[in-house]
Amino acid sequence: MARYLDSVCQLCRREGMKLFLKGSRCESPKCAVQRRKAGNNVVAPGMHGFRRGKSSEYGVRLREKQKVKRFYGVLERQFRRYFELASRSPENTGEQLLSIMERRLDNIVHRLGFAQSRAAARQIVNHGHVLINGRVCTISSMLLKKGDVIKVKERPRSQQLVKTRQQDNPQPIPDFLEMINADGLEARVTRLPTRGDVDPRLSHNDIPLQEQLIIEFCGR
Repeated sequence: MARYLDSVCQLCRREGMKLFLKGSRCESPKCAVQRRKAGNNVVAPGMHGFRRGKSSEYGVRLREKQKVKRFYGVLERQFRRYFELASRSPENTGEQLLSIMERRLDNIVHRLGFAQSRAAARQIVNHGHVLINGRVCTISSMLLKKGDVIKVKERPRSQQLVKTRQQDNPQPIPDFLEMINADGLEARVTRLPTRGDVDPRLSHNDIPLQEQLIIEFCGR
């Protein structure tokens, strides 16, 4: 399985916004986006980061695509497969692409509060702490469907791991998910996510995500 092994803080700096790739660190003064600023702009990585010029139309579309891809933690080949899957749908391609991203198991584990970041959610899934419809699932890229049940394995180590993360990182649960038990360790997908269910942190400085730019880039 391919993985990104370089500093993820450089990804945030290159996109000029927080991508929340390191959990609670992104909310602390240690965040590289907060520390590496020149005026109101984030300094891009590299020796010429201070001299980034104005982006071309191609560059604007590329940055929008890279932002979404890095936010959800997928690599280029996988992102292209998701685009092809979304383009075959009769619905709006951009909205379908974002819906597919939100349906990933690692994203849902993160948005349920079981992990502080999507990278941590992938680790929890890969180590076998999560059950899907009563069976262990170690595929973090699995796309969930309406009615699927996500549950933390009934093992003290697994449940304590998730409860600790929930206490450290309380967050609202999106509308397309619902908790089944009061202990917060079992949930259900009530419907497929829509454009309104996309993680609001993808918007930067009150500028909404423009998925149409991504479609224009990938459809070249």
